[in-house]
Amino acid sequence: KRTHTEVWSDSPNPYDRKRIDTCPVGLKNVGNTCWFSAVIQSLFNLLEFQRLVLNYSPPARVHDLPRNQKEHRNLPFMQELRNLFSLMVGSKRKYVDPSRAVEILKDAFKSSESQQQDVSEFTHKLLDWLEDAFQMKAEEDREGEKPKNPMVELFYGRFLAVGVLEGKKFENTEMFGQYPLQVNGFKDLHECLEAAMIEGEIESLSTSNFSFQHWFTELPPVLTFELSRFEFNQALGRPEKIHNKLEFPSMLYMDRYMDRNRDITRIKREEIRRLKEHLTLLQQRLERYLSYGSGPKRFPLADVLQYAMEFASSKPVCTSPVEDIDSSDSLPALETSGSPSGLSAAPAAAQQQRIPIHKPFTQSRLPPDLPMHPAPRHITEEELRVLEGCLHRWRSEVENDTRDLQGSINRIHRTIDLMYSDKSMMQVPYRLHAVLVHEGQANAGHYWAYIYDPHQRCWMKYNDISVTKSSWEELVRDSFGGYRNASAYCLMYINDKKPFLIEEEFDKETGQVLSGMDKLPPDLKQYVKEDNELFGKEIEEWDALQARKAQQEKLALATAAADASATLEYARLLRFAQEDTPPENDYRLQHIIVYFIQNQAPKKILERTLLTQFFTLYIVFKKKEKKITCVCLNQMWHQAYRNFRETTIFMMSGLELFQKTKYEALMYLIYSYQYNKELLSKGLYRGHDEELLGYYRRECLLKLNEQAAAMFESGEEAEVSTGLGIMNELVVPCIPLLLIHDTERDLLAVEDMRNRWCSYLGQEMESNLQEKLTDFLPKLLDCSTEIKSFHDPPKLPAYSTLELSERFSRVMAALGRVPTEAR
Repeated sequence: KRTHTEVWSDSPNPYDRKRIDTCPVGLKNVGNTCWFSAVIQSLFNLLEFQRLVLNYSPPARVHDLPRNQKEHRNLPFMQELRNLFSLMVGSKRKYVDPSRAVEILKDAFKSSESQQQDVSEFTHKLLDWLEDAFQMKAEEDREGEKPKNPMVELFYGRFLAVGVLEGKKFENTEMFGQYPLQVNGFKDLHECLEAAMIEGEIESLSTSNFSFQHWFTELPPVLTFELSRFEFNQALGRPEKIHNKLEFPSMLYMDRYMDRNRDITRIKREEIRRLKEHLTLLQQRLERYLSYGSGPKRFPLADVLQYAMEFASSKPVCTSPVEDIDSSDSLPALETSGSPSGLSAAPAAAQQQRIPIHKPFTQSRLPPDLPMHPAPRHITEEELRVLEGCLHRWRSEVENDTRDLQGSINRIHRTIDLMYSDKSMMQVPYRLHAVLVHEGQANAGHYWAYIYDPHQRCWMKYNDISVTKSSWEELVRDSFGGYRNASAYCLMYINDKKPFLIEEEFDKETGQVLSGMDKLPPDLKQYVKEDNELFGKEIEEWDALQARKAQQEKLALATAAADASATLEYARLLRFAQEDTPPENDYRLQHIIVYFIQNQAPKKILERTLLTQFFTLYIVFKKKEKKITCVCLNQMWHQAYRNFRETTIFMMSGLELFQKTKYEALMYLIYSYQYNKELLSKGLYRGHDEELLGYYRRECLLKLNEQAAAMFESGEEAEVSTGLGIMNELVVPCIPLLLIHDTERDLLAVEDMRNRWCSYLGQEMESNLQEKLTDFLPKLLDCSTEIKSFHDPPKLPAYSTLELSERFSRVMAALGRVPTEAR
């Protein structure tokens, strides 16, 4: 009996999990831990931080500490972090498992494993633990001196709070680590910083006025900004994510926020304030020209004058728009005499003067004297000349005024942009090192990180086990916000004048760059070596298994070729096995021998099967050992054929249901795909076309997703429950099956399904629907490929060989009538 672990675990082929050259190592998602991966990868790629962690050794007197301190979690976590970093440096695996470090953290948070951690809280906790661990070591190494904590030196800075409280000035120096910034209401990072550094007057509880400013006195080498993209909605009673766009630069100059530049910055801020006031006045004046009118509809004044000029210049008409239409022309001619109504004919002179009208069904053109546009009834040449002169002059004046206003506005914008561009205000450069991104809503979603690689001079995307090259354009799309539901929640900048933060370490004797295992201290080098040896043994066992299979297949082929049966039945089946036939004529279903031949079964198996089925005879061997071997081998091959038939029935049943648009076909298609993949791993002819099965499995999932989404959109309680039931019981458990094989079409299908449900975020809906969507989305967005609960396989009916082959033929023939792109 197949188990979920066997079918849906990581690839059994270790080469699929082998690290390629020096590609960065990923981190396995062990259950809602993408937040852990994003933060740890950002810190690991700070090479100075990496060196501090790898070379950390616990205090020698740790065993002498009081019991409550010995049980503190920071030292065990520190050791697990060292182990994890060492594997990320020297492992031969494509990705490594961070479970031990994660478990220690989760214990500290005392939260359910199914809930995603708050990344800000996690990062603070991590830095606190690291600071404590290094403080213990520093105090031991520098007895009698004030110890320096490398974590504090690396991540903490100081600012001066200057303000007025109850009419009295004050100055306080404070330390900071991650600096929080509000996002709502700002367009870029500098606007956020300006708002955070300057606070206006605040009315306190004691009714006294309070105002203050922040000025940085000391910036850390690693400057981290927390972008507050989450706020609590009082009306709805739940947190919400801010998706507004917020731009940030790849190079950030912090001079304007430094205390030593306080005087010049204040001058520039005052100048910018004055310029912005002037800018507001100019924009208000420009708006009067661009939106002219007193009613609800407004138009550019230059266009209004142009329209007036066009009206005045039109050819005058002498009649109103209704006077030149004679309705009698569209009616049948009346009798001029003897009519029942006694009407007399119209005067002949009036008939001769009748103006012809446009008849849409008998004339293809408008009459030449009918104007195309409204025109003045009467206007003299002198009036027209005066009016045209005024309108031309006024329009020219308006266009010049508009152009001058726009030019002044542009000049002010340029002046503001260049206000801090002089060299004296570009002496504190910080380069963007990492961007941590969140996709989803306030209490659910997925995390990943973009990290700059200075050696390859490119951005890398770290998404759990996947590490790929990226670009600034992709980073901007995912990080600025306003696109889908993804945006940056944390920015990590590093001092561009301190290259040691990202420089590799050099060997003191040889001067060569230390890389790979050479970077590790002896204990970690041994730790990684042992893990690599375990992985190496796994590869060796896999290679030996494949070599045995290849040898067995080679011997079986040679034996079959040397001892080919001369019987007509064997010759006929051999011909069938060698024919290139369409899928609907699959001879493997009609006779087991064809399956055996195509899969190079041993000759003895072929002979025994033929004798048993056609001649009711049994092979008798002289030696007991040979008999036992043959019986076991025979059972193995017949079991393989039973597995092939079972997979075929799953496939056939699923395709039949899908053709009838019955999407309970999913269970059959899922199991047939998984079982078929297992068959194909043992030989090309052991199963069916994997792409065809993959296509219908994927299409069935998409159809079910569409059906469930439509039910959710209906808003009906029963429909919504049914739709979410379909997603939770069928679609969500299947998503890991599409992600684990990492094929492009499967990944796109998963993206389409997630995008459909994420599109509801921000839409107005009933509170009960919003709550159900909030509960459901984390399950859909979870990127973990861990095993999930799933239905047992459907029970299959028994088919005779003839029934099975005929029914399979009909199903495959029906597929052949489907357009190529849908097959």
